Amino acid sequence: METPDGFPLFLYTPAMAEVTAIHIGPDQSPAPLTAVGEVEAVAGQGLLGDRKYGSHREISIVSTEELDEAAAKWGSDIADGSTRRQITITGSRLPRDEGVIIRLGEVVVTVNGDCSPCEPMEGSVGPGSREALIHLAGITGSIIEGGTIRLGDTVEFE
Repeated sequence: METPDGFPLFLYTPAMAEVTAIHIGPDQSPAPLTAVGEVEAVAGQGLLGDRKYGSHREISIVSTEELDEAAAKWGSDIADGSTRRQITITGSRLPRDEGVIIRLGEVVVTVNGDCSPCEPMEGSVGPGSREALIHLAGITGSIIEGGTIRLGDTVEFE
């Protein structure tokens, strides 16, 4: 298929954002999180098996585009999971306005706001990284429709 001006249609198809990493941790310790292929999200509670389950911070999401920007400022790569955010997406920056809806496959999340980098990131990411991650360390949200989040799930913003 072509556009009216003769260009292939795929040139006009926007890239889709998708879930590229899922990390959970069973307790509050500074131990590294565990990468998993899928996780059950429970509305009003969080991610099953994660240290934040049942807390006010139900889910945290970060984008590789923003991590790449922070890495350029910091001068070194930032590995998935090192920021201790549960969900990593690729293909879009994240909205930070409270109330924006994000769909992660079948799961619906409402944005609560920016997830500021914390002091433990100096250990999990590396010395000096916290400053580079300001406004680039992801967002927090509340799960309003639960389900399973899987690697490769499409991410949509409303």
